[in-house]
Amino acid sequence: MLKVSEIDVFYGKVQALKKVSLEVNQGEIVTLIGANGAGKTTVLRAISGLERPQHGSVEFQGQNISRLAPEEIVGMGLCHVPEGRRIFPGLTVFENLEIGATVWRRKADKLDGELGKIYELFPRLKERTNQLAWSLSGGEQQMLAIGRALMGKPRVLLLDEPSLGLSPVLVEQVFEVLKTINKLGITMLLVEQNAYMALAIADRGYVIESGHIVLSDTAAALGADAKVKAAYLGG
Repeated sequence: MLKVSEIDVFYGKVQALKKVSLEVNQGEIVTLIGANGAGKTTVLRAISGLERPQHGSVEFQGQNISRLAPEEIVGMGLCHVPEGRRIFPGLTVFENLEIGATVWRRKADKLDGELGKIYELFPRLKERTNQLAWSLSGGEQQMLAIGRALMGKPRVLLLDEPSLGLSPVLVEQVFEVLKTINKLGITMLLVEQNAYMALAIADRGYVIESGHIVLSDTAAALGADAKVKAAYLGG
């Protein structure tokens, strides 16, 4: 579904990614783990069109999307849940979800079917549908960010640190929802500081250090690797 081939990304004169390559196959959950500042977020931003690779390519379902605008990429079925949630705080839960459907919705189209799916996944959002997003708890805001992306009818979902700032109980809930979403047929590329949780639900994984991919394997093999354990799994 998704193929990143030897991309280089710069911020000014600073090179953030160096010849990064990875693949995500249909139906998989693939995780990208690494320390803060290793380049994980930049990989997702390069895929979704928010950053331009200076070299290399990004292909989605066989089509080169490296030079497409972000909205075109979303329209193809690749949606990004950014780090820090980035919901619209002054809009209601419903209005945030409605914005997620912009890419496919016309005036006459009704949102009921897609909204029903989101509210089934996240019953709390249904309870809060007319509540302003700023007043939601951190966990509810993360649910809203994921729900808004799902309203775009994605084939592939890019998730950047979905557990950030959440309590252990809420982290468990979010990861259970991610497994459910994957079972519905949505492929995922997951960036996550909580490497233990990420590897627990992923099929495969990549380790990135200082802008380089240094290791790739099945999630089970990475979880058993001594160096990965020492660096990312608390020994």
